[in-house]
Amino acid sequence: MTVTPEHDHFDLVVIGAGPAGEKGAAQAAYFGKRVCIVERAPKPGGAMVNTGTVPSKTLRETALYFSGFRQRGLYGIDLRVKPDITLADFMQRERSVIETEWELIDENIARHHITTVQGAARFVDARTLEVVRYGTEPRRLTADVFLVATGALPKPPSGFPLDGEVVVDSESLLRIQRIPRSMIVLGGGVIGCEYACMFASLGVRVTVVNERSRLVSHLDPDASDALRRSMTARLGVTVYGNAEVRTVEVEGRRVAVTLGDGTMIAADLLLVATGRIGNVAGLGLESIGVRVDAQSFVKVDPNYRTAATHVYAAGDAIGFPALASSSMEQARVAVCHAFDLRYKRTVSSILPYAVWTIPEIATVGESEESLLARDMPFEVGRASFRSNARGQMIGDVDGFVKLLFEPETQRVLGVTIVGEGACELIHVGMTVIALEGSLDFFIQAAFGFPSLGEVYKYAAYDGLQRLQRRNAGRPGVPSA
Repeated sequence: MTVTPEHDHFDLVVIGAGPAGEKGAAQAAYFGKRVCIVERAPKPGGAMVNTGTVPSKTLRETALYFSGFRQRGLYGIDLRVKPDITLADFMQRERSVIETEWELIDENIARHHITTVQGAARFVDARTLEVVRYGTEPRRLTADVFLVATGALPKPPSGFPLDGEVVVDSESLLRIQRIPRSMIVLGGGVIGCEYACMFASLGVRVTVVNERSRLVSHLDPDASDALRRSMTARLGVTVYGNAEVRTVEVEGRRVAVTLGDGTMIAADLLLVATGRIGNVAGLGLESIGVRVDAQSFVKVDPNYRTAATHVYAAGDAIGFPALASSSMEQARVAVCHAFDLRYKRTVSSILPYAVWTIPEIATVGESEESLLARDMPFEVGRASFRSNARGQMIGDVDGFVKLLFEPETQRVLGVTIVGEGACELIHVGMTVIALEGSLDFFIQAAFGFPSLGEVYKYAAYDGLQRLQRRNAGRPGVPSA
């Protein structure tokens, strides 16, 4: 019988050093728990830092810089991509940001005195985790509590393989050796549209093939429609909606996609962005009673506890909403429940959702569809960046703020923003919703001038005018 060394027992062992793993581990360590993080990759950060959020958003800013897209049309300027741009130019900033993030995560782990072990983890029994790394002896760790925070992976395509050069997913895309002249994106969700916008801004001919009629279909229809208009009219992207892929064929360094109606599209690169699955293969979760669904996402209860009561899971490994922000909060809440810490007991129900397309899109709270589905009364207030001085200065005249509010109390229910700075501006609306504020906050507030934030005020005025017109038409209600 093998005896596990005493120094390899912890209060908490976290599997995965992404946003959920790091923050969950730090939360437990903050309250004096002995914590270990096991990470298979040589560097921390998970998909957020290494293959997803940080790289893609950094590449977006790089693309906007090299393309001069933000300045196009301003003061008669019509900039295009610099003719001598290389892949090294394009990736340099991304690498710098990622390396800085690695340093910050390492500093946080060291500050909390968290032990780290590199290698592939697997449960050998309900209380023992074996970590295997090439060239070293397997190491066994035991713990009172385990947190699974292994994230998610791109869903493999069906019917054709990835080759990492002509046919790629969102992870292998970051390793391509050339910027293509043309590109096909399979999938009109967040990842597909973000990369489509990014490469189109660089002058790449981009075609999006979407199985649904709307791009990023969970968005407010007004936002989805605005995105499609911008992608097609400003960026030159071709979009096929309600489209089915019949065949994918690679010949040399070209790929041809045939759609269900017989349409054939050819390009230098095919990006498959048709969803993600839980990254739990090889962990041995089923052997200890942890259940996963058909997409390999771990099933948890409202406290993020699995069917094995000492094992918790958080982040992309459990599926929707799969945001870095929610992943961090889920892990903190999971740890607080696991150790009965009277600190953070629930994840906020008011989560901002940001889409880094061109233009940016951000939402928080209710949508028209969610309110209609519950038969809840609401009114709408809108205001455009076109009528805003700051919007005119930066050349973003198509952006807008849309407020949803309760007619009787004027309490704000939901906010959608499209345009430059949307992913920052949304936090104003998030705060008002979280504090159960009404349109009166925006009416009374003195927003800086010139600023895009001022658009909130005029969206609120528009909502009040709509409400007044509605009430004026009601029997027994005097008109103003």
